[in-house]
Amino acid sequence: MSYETLLYAVESGVATITFNRPEAANAMSPLVAKEFNDVSLVVEADPNIRAVVITGAGKMFCEGGDLASFAAEGEGARALILQMTGDLHLGISRLTRNPAPVIGAVNGTAAGAGFSMVMMCDLAISAESAVYTMAYTAAGLSPDGSSTFFMPRKIGDRRTRELMLTNRVLKAQEAEEWGVVNRVVPDDQLMDEVMALAQTLANGPTAAFGEVKALLNGSFEQSLETQMELEARAIAKMIGSEDGQEGVAAFLNKRKPDFKGL
Repeated sequence: MSYETLLYAVESGVATITFNRPEAANAMSPLVAKEFNDVSLVVEADPNIRAVVITGAGKMFCEGGDLASFAAEGEGARALILQMTGDLHLGISRLTRNPAPVIGAVNGTAAGAGFSMVMMCDLAISAESAVYTMAYTAAGLSPDGSSTFFMPRKIGDRRTRELMLTNRVLKAQEAEEWGVVNRVVPDDQLMDEVMALAQTLANGPTAAFGEVKALLNGSFEQSLETQMELEARAIAKMIGSEDGQEGVAAFLNKRKPDFKGL
């Protein structure tokens, strides 16, 4: 599979999506968004993919929207943005609802849409040199890329408002303290750490991971009783699944489970 603005590779059940516009700081353009949506369809169609990694080429993760291309559209900018966010949001929705865990490998600056992409990931590991800023309102814009959904859920409303209203810059260690990322590692160890985690997840009970994602993503909308009913239905479904049966048998027999992702 070949793309102009992305790199896509699959190995041992792990799909890696790389923003590949290093000459433009991996900025989010209409073509990037379209190809991101396209690649999400490829992931969705492949049942052998059991973990997804998102990263950036070069020294940036993603600096945000390609403002120069927006400005060049003049009066057509509104239609351009609607098309771009439509593609981007479809891709995010599809990966969010896919059972495979999504891991952000934040290799450098994550600003604007880049920061939003970090927040949509299920897990994120940051290079020490990475920095994080929302940046949208600094350009007179408002956030996109799912950040107004995921950020308050993952780090809280107060901190979300501070990041979105003041464009505060977080260094990697502070991003870890705030819950933006799960951990920080030396730059030269980032991909080794991420791929080790991705492989562990790819060898895990993918369907159960999917239930976890769905339960957590919807938990703010449900009452306690409704959420518990959804939990009951999910665990009942999993106990009858191939991996559920394998996991219980492995636990009782004190052996390592051999999950198939089913």
